[in-house]
Amino acid sequence: MDAQLGTEGRPVRVAIIGAGPAGFYAAEALLKQSNIVVLIDMFNRFPTPYGLVREGVAPDHQSIKSVTRIYDRIASDPRVRYFGNVTFGTDITHEDLKQLYDQIVYAVGAPADRRMGIPGEDLIGSYPATAFVGWYNGHPDYCNWTFDLSHERAVVVGNGNVAIDVARILVTDPDKLAKTDIADYALEALRQSKVREVVMLGRRGPAQAAFTNAEIKELGELDGVDVIVDPADLELDPMSATHITTDKSAARNVEILRSFAARTEHHAPRRIRMRFLTSPVELIGENGRVVQVKVERNELVVDKNGGLRAKGIGVYDTIEAGLVLRSVGYRGVPLPGVPFQEGSFIIPNVNGRVIRPRDDAVILGEYVVGWAKRGPSGVIGTNKPDAVATVAAMVEDLPKLPGIPDENRDSQRIVELLRVRKPDFVTYADWKRLDAYETARGAEQGRPRVKVTTVPEMLEVIRETSS
Repeated sequence: MDAQLGTEGRPVRVAIIGAGPAGFYAAEALLKQSNIVVLIDMFNRFPTPYGLVREGVAPDHQSIKSVTRIYDRIASDPRVRYFGNVTFGTDITHEDLKQLYDQIVYAVGAPADRRMGIPGEDLIGSYPATAFVGWYNGHPDYCNWTFDLSHERAVVVGNGNVAIDVARILVTDPDKLAKTDIADYALEALRQSKVREVVMLGRRGPAQAAFTNAEIKELGELDGVDVIVDPADLELDPMSATHITTDKSAARNVEILRSFAARTEHHAPRRIRMRFLTSPVELIGENGRVVQVKVERNELVVDKNGGLRAKGIGVYDTIEAGLVLRSVGYRGVPLPGVPFQEGSFIIPNVNGRVIRPRDDAVILGEYVVGWAKRGPSGVIGTNKPDAVATVAAMVEDLPKLPGIPDENRDSQRIVELLRVRKPDFVTYADWKRLDAYETARGAEQGRPRVKVTTVPEMLEVIRETSS
């Protein structure tokens, strides 16, 4: 008879797909289980780990990136292995992992962007904010993109932290960005930028804005930047006024915005103009390039769930702009062989247990964490309790799992498979060499690091530093 799963004789073998915050917090929660023995393999599409902490957090927010010290400690645990430069569905398949692991955790985030669904959205000069964020952060998928910064005005559609990040980066003094880990090519482009005004469009009112207090407050502290808010935009409807009496964060956002509106001297060389209750309805182009944004004024109405939604009132105007960045949300994408819920763009689950959409039956041994589990909400730290909850379900399920056959329990099986399928896979030791290279280059310039931004270059650095 097989030994019980989670013992020294039969450790639980867990595969985690994705090495961003959600994946690391899942690994941490598993390692903290004192009553089970676990061996964890993490698989990541890029050689570099840490997901959005590396590729999404703004370069001028270095303190947030310090969380990687925790992830480094987790990855350095002898019970954890890292396999970078490995793409799920191509280099390893769902079927491969089912044969070699007792449990699989999907920590793949929500890598795609939502669309506005308006005419002209695909004009040159109109882009998802996700692409712009990836571009200035040296994300390999976006490092070869170009953004036309030759116009004086840009429009950012959205009212969350990402929208504020991209607006802030567009108007921040490049000399300040030069002290961060922003991608070199992005820094050079921003030095040449002609953008002097960014208009932020929020479809709902200031009380419904999704940005955090810290993010909006920071805007008002930028050197050489005026933040302009029309006091009329801050007049609250009765439901919004009631809402801020019980939501301290929303109340503080409104208070900060009112302090911006009270500023009457606007002489700075660059500015951010914040508009609320305004939605883009069309991007207008000339010769295939965006030149104007047609917007409609909104009012707030109560929806069937009792919430407030924006509804156009038929009053329009246009904003001249040569760059439009939409920050209207992220969405997940399907993984080969894994259930996917269209509409909500998540992996369907109950308490982190993956289920079949057609009958809601739980798929034994498969789990999900992070944005792929709950949708794109919360901050980096939100992923920790989320992962703890999924791991509790994993531990609870152990007695029900048949486990993989003993002949598949050898931890070298996956290594042998990858040596055939993906011989240039990257270990955590390889990543540490690349990390040391980037930080050494950064130290020479007084910066946290200088990023290597393409996968071939990353692999070349790893080869050269390991010889």
